Amino acid sequence: METNIVGVGVGISDRFRAVVEEKTARIATIATKAQSLDVKVTHRSYRGGHVEDETVELTLIGRGPLVRAEARDADKFVALDLAVDKLIEQVRRAKERRIDGRHHPRGARFEKGTGELAGIDVHPVSADTLHAVSTGAIPTLEVEEEYSPVVIRTKNFDAEWMTVEEAVDRMELVGHDFFLFVDARSDHPSVVYRRKGWDYGVISLTTQAAPAEELVG
Repeated sequence: METNIVGVGVGISDRFRAVVEEKTARIATIATKAQSLDVKVTHRSYRGGHVEDETVELTLIGRGPLVRAEARDADKFVALDLAVDKLIEQVRRAKERRIDGRHHPRGARFEKGTGELAGIDVHPVSADTLHAVSTGAIPTLEVEEEYSPVVIRTKNFDAEWMTVEEAVDRMELVGHDFFLFVDARSDHPSVVYRRKGWDYGVISLTTQAAPAEELVG
């Protein structure tokens, strides 16, 4: 498996490269289809006496979806260990879910006979409640924005059409608690999210996105 290491604001020593190669061998034992591992180390310094830290981001590339993991620590070697543990755990969970799903389907699943989603605990809001909110009978709270020292990271992605089952798999691989997608069966922008255990939920917007074939054309 090929390894690519990049440092942002920090030099990459031969010792760190050697440790990454050791970790790569460990990852390869569980991610047998992986082709390459991208390692990004970012050094951050803060004003006001805060301790500097190192962020290690791992991206596993192979056949299928990307697998990502990230960890932060004052010591980049510690951050690397934490990120590797996260990455391996995400790959392991995704494998176990696929194996378990073949024998004991749980979580969100599509019932071909009825055309409905089963195994999810989502309750739609009643029409009366929606009408009350739209007419102002139920007031909405407007909060003025206040300054916050917390930096909010934003990411933009192109829309991807997939089934609920595929979205759950992608969510597990990237290690997030939720995953945004467009449902290929209904063209509704949707999000799957993790509940307790192996249970998952699905939330969808009533607005439909343009079918994928129209965007390609």
